[in-house]
Amino acid sequence: MKKRIAVVPGDGIGPEVIKQAIKVLEAVSNRYNHEFILDYALMGAIAIDETGDPLPQETIDICKMSDGVLFGAIGDPKYDNDPTAKVRPEQGLLRLRKALGLYANIRPVRLFASLMDRSPLKEERILGTDLVVYRELTSGIYFGDKGRVEGGCAAFDTCYYTVEEITRIAKMAFEAATRRRGLLTLVDKANVLESSRLWREVVQKMALEYPDVSVDYLFVDNAAMQVVQQPSRFDVILTENMFGDIISDETSVITGSIGLLPSASLGLSSSLFEPIHGSYPEAAGKDIANPLATILSLAMLLEHVGLIEEARRVEAAVELVIDKGLVTPDLNDEHFISCSKVGDVVAMMVESDLDEDTSFDNIFEGNLPLI
Repeated sequence: MKKRIAVVPGDGIGPEVIKQAIKVLEAVSNRYNHEFILDYALMGAIAIDETGDPLPQETIDICKMSDGVLFGAIGDPKYDNDPTAKVRPEQGLLRLRKALGLYANIRPVRLFASLMDRSPLKEERILGTDLVVYRELTSGIYFGDKGRVEGGCAAFDTCYYTVEEITRIAKMAFEAATRRRGLLTLVDKANVLESSRLWREVVQKMALEYPDVSVDYLFVDNAAMQVVQQPSRFDVILTENMFGDIISDETSVITGSIGLLPSASLGLSSSLFEPIHGSYPEAAGKDIANPLATILSLAMLLEHVGLIEEARRVEAAVELVIDKGLVTPDLNDEHFISCSKVGDVVAMMVESDLDEDTSFDNIFEGNLPLI
């Protein structure tokens, strides 16, 4: 099989974690005799530095021609610390979402048994957690009219949604619930916001078409507490853009490291796959970043293009790596390996028939300087 993949490393640790995912992709290619054509493109601070634009037209064209986009991270302190900057790295990602019609962000949250003690939450609270967040991605307050008035002394951001925008992602969430445990939770603020009331009306009508799915409704403040107090109660969480941004980041804490969680953004043109962590510029170039979220994002990309067996093999390799303790310092600051070695080992496991009896004791690197 031949597939064209757009590769957008981005900023900070993005290039490092993407490099490890590409190692794994090459291992998949070797084992299954696939051909992956990789087209590299710029986005973010690095694109601003080289072209003056956080999203050059060439990048949009490359992404639109691809079967999937593998993206690293975006952001740079020189822009984060300058609120007056008119051109910012994050504008590139927002524009790419619009250009590709990426309306559905999917973030699975799954616990690894061997890392249960890494979670800040008690084991009895998180046991059994297996959820996925469906976040609307191209509308809401992030994309509505915004501006300053009264000479800059007041500001506004408009939250705007249409029935069509709500329906298309709700359909995906309902269908996911039918394949999972049959529970969908809509997170909104319908007691205050008119846009949330529209969300609730649309979902209530759609629920009649899915009799096998139980639907409950939580205000976002209550949902934020429930995610911490009882995360195992959730199956599929459906919500709008800003609430989804917050809730999905909150759920990431459950696993013990944000470096373990992948995501997919599905759209009308191509689809984009990325780790949910940021650019983590303090770690850039130190070879200590956790590449597993990016590798798991690659697995989601493989599944999206129909390579199901290959995706499951990548996921199994990641789980075996974690079970063997072959992890970066964010997961074990006393007994760890580097970012690049994690990529090497996962790729080796994907390409070769390694199992639980294989020993990797000679690759641990001890105590690297932490930041």
